[in-house]
Amino acid sequence: MQKLNKFIQKVRRQDRIATRVITFGGLLVIASVIAILLLIVRVTVPLFQSAQANIIFQFPLPSGAESVLAMGVDEYQEVAYTLDAKGVFTFYNLAKGASFLTLDAGAQKKAALKSIELHKNNQYTMLWEDKSTSIAEIDFRLLFDQEGKRSIKPELKVIAEFPPETGSPAVIGAAIRKSEDGQLTQVTLVDDNSFQVRRQVITTDLFDNEKKENFAFAVRDDIPGKITAFTLDEKGHALYAGTDAGSLLRWDLSKNDGASRTDNVVAIADKQAITALAMVFGDISVAVGDAKGGLATWSQVWSGEGADKVKKLRKIHPLDPHKSAVASIVTSRRTKSIVSSGADGLVHYDYMTSEKHLLDLDHPLTIFALADGDKSLVGFDRDKNLIVWNIDNPHPEVSLQTLFGKVWYESYDKPEYVWQSSAGNDDFEPKFSIMPLLFGTIKGTLYAMIFAIPLSIFGAVYTSQFTSYTFKKSIKPMIEIMASVPSVVIGFLIALWLGPIIEKSILALFLCTLLLPLVLVLMMTIMKPYYKTPTLKNRCAGYEFLLLVPVVLATIALSVWLSPVVEKLLFSGNFLQWLYSDLGIRYDQRNSIIIAFGLGIAVIPIIFSITEDAISNIPNSLTGASLALGASRWQTIWRVVLPSASPGIFAAIMIGFGRAVGETMIVLMATGNTPIMDWSIFNGMRTLAANIAVEIPEAPLDGTLYRVLFLCATLLFALTFILNTGAEIVRERLRKKYGRY
Repeated sequence: MQKLNKFIQKVRRQDRIATRVITFGGLLVIASVIAILLLIVRVTVPLFQSAQANIIFQFPLPSGAESVLAMGVDEYQEVAYTLDAKGVFTFYNLAKGASFLTLDAGAQKKAALKSIELHKNNQYTMLWEDKSTSIAEIDFRLLFDQEGKRSIKPELKVIAEFPPETGSPAVIGAAIRKSEDGQLTQVTLVDDNSFQVRRQVITTDLFDNEKKENFAFAVRDDIPGKITAFTLDEKGHALYAGTDAGSLLRWDLSKNDGASRTDNVVAIADKQAITALAMVFGDISVAVGDAKGGLATWSQVWSGEGADKVKKLRKIHPLDPHKSAVASIVTSRRTKSIVSSGADGLVHYDYMTSEKHLLDLDHPLTIFALADGDKSLVGFDRDKNLIVWNIDNPHPEVSLQTLFGKVWYESYDKPEYVWQSSAGNDDFEPKFSIMPLLFGTIKGTLYAMIFAIPLSIFGAVYTSQFTSYTFKKSIKPMIEIMASVPSVVIGFLIALWLGPIIEKSILALFLCTLLLPLVLVLMMTIMKPYYKTPTLKNRCAGYEFLLLVPVVLATIALSVWLSPVVEKLLFSGNFLQWLYSDLGIRYDQRNSIIIAFGLGIAVIPIIFSITEDAISNIPNSLTGASLALGASRWQTIWRVVLPSASPGIFAAIMIGFGRAVGETMIVLMATGNTPIMDWSIFNGMRTLAANIAVEIPEAPLDGTLYRVLFLCATLLFALTFILNTGAEIVRERLRKKYGRY
């Protein structure tokens, strides 16, 4: 008795230890999952933080500052400068608040500046009182001493000059552009409401000898109203003008013999004047400000059909309006950011594509400028103070609308869902719509489950209820071993081996899909009278599938034999070409059919194994009672076995669904990774998991793409969590209903 008590105490002690270890392990797993979620959420949160602006330097300018026409600041926030009416650039050390250098852009001129036009942040078109024009640029040169200490040396470079034309009318404003090939284009607005265009083209012959050609022409179209603002694109090929009647006009200046007007639209209702224009980075869109305080961007989009299809200006992105007339607009040279000021001096900071209002500077300014890196803004207030703000806004292109809504991107004819994180040119605008990735995840998973669920469940039912015990012991471990096959191997096989085969035999696959059910039903109908004979029934019990194997193989062979005949008779000898020419459907080798096979092979072992266990655990008393009451084997399975095992079957399906949702390597190798939204089985998709695997090696640390990928991971986590939670709720209800699972 004493030994028995000691044994019982030992067992209880071991039970307590095991309970604590299991509890600790479970809590550790839960804590780990929560920690992973917190990590990815922490990286994602900064995407939605608002922009901030902090004053880092402020000091008064010396007397004579009222003649300041422009100003700027270097991207390192160390040197600022002002440009006065005499054409003199004065540079200030921001840390000391004192000037240290002056550079005169009009040293050879006796005239004062009449007007300036800012281009590329630190590049200015200068119109002088003597009607001559020049284009000058401020460059901040970095110098390092022997100890590695950095210093900044400002340099003034006069890029080009245009002398005044004899007998020319009074000039109101001017703009000069120098293209990458050295072509210079000057546009001046004269007092008769027309433009004068002068162009200098440099060509090089076979012996590298340069030849300069000069062209000049006037733009004298019928203009509705007086021109109040104009701007040029970076190449000097497109001229935009706004009038006091609210009209926005565009001319094509690409030809050297004249201009052609491409657009004349009413941009502002009620005949309100357009007060400011500026080209947005990339030279596709133009920012338009009006006398009512409205601010919007316009782009050329295709309109019309067929031969009448032409590009026309259209309002694409309305931005946050000012309370007074828009006085000036400055655009970034790195992003689609737009900084504008009203007549009241208040400054707005907006982003074009996301239509996101980023900042309000409540400090009224008379002049302002944006640093080249978009991290600094310098301004001149009414008290003659020079003020520099530090701008903290790392992700202006991201909003809930750009992530989950349709966005009208430049060069697109309408708002669309687009994922495109990189391109080959510098003025590319990243597109981060997550909807194609969510769609691709759901699409790939659904096609895989359509293929996997019937095979898994029917196979499990047959294995547990119809086949012999010996066969069951052999086949179940074989299928479960399939789950251990690396997904990269499956992806490799279906992408490089199965894909080309299906492309060549796609019509045979469709024929087989149609013929196989018909042939099987016909075969079972023929076999039914003979199967009831004692000899055939006793020998085939548990091995019926062996009778169907030759039938399946014969059906596949028949489909392969018939496909060329059907293709020639119905599809002009080429089924894939018929798809494209008649239905407009392009066949991609890595498509949804391939992914259905690949993901299906990955999830079939999981669903089969759990379903078979759930069915096999049904008490024999239930099936025996059903059979004793006269029900057939199939009636027993349909009315007794499957309902009783439904919680386990549902759990198996949801586990397989979660496995398919999170699969990476198979979809990465076999889908083509095309982020499109199309249910067609003939093209591919890009899933959330595959997108993370593709993009993360190229994502800069803490950049927008990097954080958006972590947002994708958060959504993937949330998706699987919601699916599993919903599955557990349904499984519990089924358990209560059927009393066992």
